[in-house]
Amino acid sequence: QVQLVESGGGLVQAGVSLRLSCAASGGTVSRYTMGWFRQAPGKEREFVAAIRWSGASTNYADSVKGRFTISRDNAKNTVYLQMNSLKPEDTATYYCAAKTTLSDVRVRYDYWGQGTQVTVSS
Repeated sequence: QVQLVESGGGLVQAGVSLRLSCAASGGTVSRYTMGWFRQAPGKEREFVAAIRWSGASTNYADSVKGRFTISRDNAKNTVYLQMNSLKPEDTATYYCAAKTTLSDVRVRYDYWGQGTQVTVSS
């Protein structure tokens, strides 16, 4: 059973940076597509970013493109989300997820973490 544990969230002011981490265990995670999603209060969960197992292919939501960077260290079974120029609208619970299939990276993830809260004040 794959386990995903997020960390790195917090309360920050607009304009600063945060780096989220997702530590994975329990499976061949280095072969999975990894993604970050977020859910703001009263809103549906939305795709943020994804990275294929090799790290060569990444995808981003338009709302974060150019500000967020997803990366992975397969030797450490860890995925990162570097978030720069944070805005109040980035406030949400951020979830790490793992996908075992090669279909659309924005949907159908098999494993999820518990989430880490990011709050951006104006």
